[in-house]
Amino acid sequence: MKNNIPFALVGGLVAMLVGAAIWAVITVVTNYQIGFMAVGVGFLVGFAVRFAGKGETMIFAVIGAVFALLGCLAGNLFSALGFLSKEYEIPFFELLGKFDFSKAPELFKETFSGMDLLFYAIAVYEGFKLSRVPSEETAAVESPPTE
Repeated sequence: MKNNIPFALVGGLVAMLVGAAIWAVITVVTNYQIGFMAVGVGFLVGFAVRFAGKGETMIFAVIGAVFALLGCLAGNLFSALGFLSKEYEIPFFELLGKFDFSKAPELFKETFSGMDLLFYAIAVYEGFKLSRVPSEETAAVESPPTE
């Protein structure tokens, strides 16, 4: 089945959450934020949207870009909550359940760096680029026939 937007949305959401969780675990365990985790989230989301949605239209690229950005934000949020959980010895999911999400912008302000913008941009680009199945016309232009 081609052009399945609901499947693309579910695939993007699942990939976003999985990517953000992996990002947070690696960041908290290593005690170091690796910018390339954002790029990994972009790749994961892009491929998930492409695989699940099988869409050729621009809406699939937009879905991939949006979920890639949300995955980056979630990865940073989960990482910050992971550090708080570790510091205050509160189980992560208990902290997550009690977290006042209206405080998220304040938490982002404390943990955000300028380099994050670069990696977020690359992740959004990858989510956008990888989320669509190339149409036959696009495939012909991107890879001309060999002689």
